[in-house]
Amino acid sequence: MIKKFFKNTFIPLQYIRNKTRPWRRKRHSLKRKLIDLEKITWSMVKLHAWDMHKKLLTEPRYKDEKRLLNFGFKGYSQNEEDGIIQEIFSRIGTTNKIFIEIGVGNGLENNTLYLLLQGWQGLWIEGNSNFVEQIKNKFSFVIDNRSLIVKHAWVKKDNINELISENQKNSEEFDLLSLDIDGNDYHVLEAIDPLNARVVVLEYNSKYRPPVKWVMKYNPNHAFDDSDYYGASLKSFEILLSKKGYKLVGCNLYGVNAFFVREDLMKNNFLDNCTAENHYEPGRLFLRAWMLPLHVENFGPFEIK
Repeated sequence: MIKKFFKNTFIPLQYIRNKTRPWRRKRHSLKRKLIDLEKITWSMVKLHAWDMHKKLLTEPRYKDEKRLLNFGFKGYSQNEEDGIIQEIFSRIGTTNKIFIEIGVGNGLENNTLYLLLQGWQGLWIEGNSNFVEQIKNKFSFVIDNRSLIVKHAWVKKDNINELISENQKNSEEFDLLSLDIDGNDYHVLEAIDPLNARVVVLEYNSKYRPPVKWVMKYNPNHAFDDSDYYGASLKSFEILLSKKGYKLVGCNLYGVNAFFVREDLMKNNFLDNCTAENHYEPGRLFLRAWMLPLHVENFGPFEIK
C-alpha cells in the first residue's frame, strides 16, 4: 500500500521534472549569460572611469609638477590618498615615521595602513566597537609587536587631547595626523593643542565651494547618517589650519580629502598659492569605479625584507 502510494506520487513529479528540464536548462544558461554580461558591463564602467580620470589630469590646471594629484594611487586608502601622502613625504622627508589616524573603520581602508606596511608605527582611534573588535582580530600581528596601538573611543573635542597624550610621550612631534569622523572633524581639530603633526590629512565637505565658510554645528552625539550634513568646507579648514601654522598643499581628485603641511616645511616644495580657491576639487566619487580592487582586501602577518 505504501509502495503504491509513493509510486503514484513519484510518477507525476517525475513527469513534471522531465517536461520542465529544458526550461531549467535555459534558466541556468540565461543566469550564466547575465553574470557574464554584468562582468563585461562592469569592466566597461571601470575603463570609462579610468579614461575620465586620465583626461582630467591632462587639463592645464594639473600639469604643474608641484601639484600632487598626478602622484595619487590606492594601496589601502579609500581613494588615491596613499600616493599623495607618499609624494608629500618624498618632498619634506620623515622624522620618526609615527602616525595618528582618527576614524579608521575596520582598518582595511584608511590613510595609514599602507604606511604601516612600510615600517611606520602609530595609533588608530575608532568609535565603532564592532570595527575595533575586527581590528584586534585582523591586526593582532602588528598590535602584538607594538607597531600599532588601537584605541576604542568616541572622539569629542573634550577628550581628543587626552586620547592623543595617552599614547604620545612628552607631546613629541609625529609625522602624520589623519582625521575622518564624518561630523565634528572641524571642532575636534580645533581642540587639538598642541598640534604636533608635520602633515595633516582630513576630509572636507566638497558641497561647499570656496569662498564659502561652513562648519557643522558641534554635536557630541552626532553620528553619520549618509547625508551631506557633516564636517566643514575646505575654506573653513584652510583658515583654521592657517592659524595653527599649516598650509594647504592639495586635495585629491575626487574631492574627498585635503592635505596640509606645516609651514616651516613648505620651502619650495609646493605651490605658493595655498588657498582653498586654488586647491579645491569638487566631489567626483563616480570616478572611483576604476580603483575597486580585483580581490577582497585583506591583511595578515608580513615581513619587510
